[in-house]
Amino acid sequence: MAIVHGIVGFATCLCLIVFYLGADAFGSINDVGNAALGLLSGGLAWRFQESAAKVRPVFVGIAALGAMIIVVGSILILTDATGFFLAGLVSATGFALIGVWLIAAGRRLADSPWPQRLQRAGLVAGAVMVLGFVSVPGIIMGLDDLNTAPGWTYVGGLSWAGTYLLFPAWSLRLAGTTSPPGEN
Repeated sequence: MAIVHGIVGFATCLCLIVFYLGADAFGSINDVGNAALGLLSGGLAWRFQESAAKVRPVFVGIAALGAMIIVVGSILILTDATGFFLAGLVSATGFALIGVWLIAAGRRLADSPWPQRLQRAGLVAGAVMVLGFVSVPGIIMGLDDLNTAPGWTYVGGLSWAGTYLLFPAWSLRLAGTTSPPGEN
């Protein structure tokens, strides 16, 4: 699951780049990819709980809530209920919740024999992802125009670096680490 998560994360990021280069069809592919990445993130939290770090169940629940919010964000844009900006704020908030789980997982790994690089990568990715919480006031305000959005909303936009780059990289590192040292 971690390998698929990493691939979907990077592929979704690539779709967004191609969309911004002018291939409009990749916008919808990116939106579907966000929903898939959200669901995979929730699934990864569940699987990780069962097999690795034993993160408190409340954090797995937070990740599951985040996954549902991400899917809502994708539905908002795919159904034209909102524009891309407001839908992106919703999805960034969902990924911020996943970031909370990732920080908890990274902290739990710090108390385990798992590699330190995996611990640090999870903590950094999660910390960047939680910047998506800055999006919450924008959702409440109904902000849906990038051109008139206040500057502070761009801080929330930084969270996508964690979502599209750091978290998928962490997943691939996790996949490359079959078990903690000494537990084979």
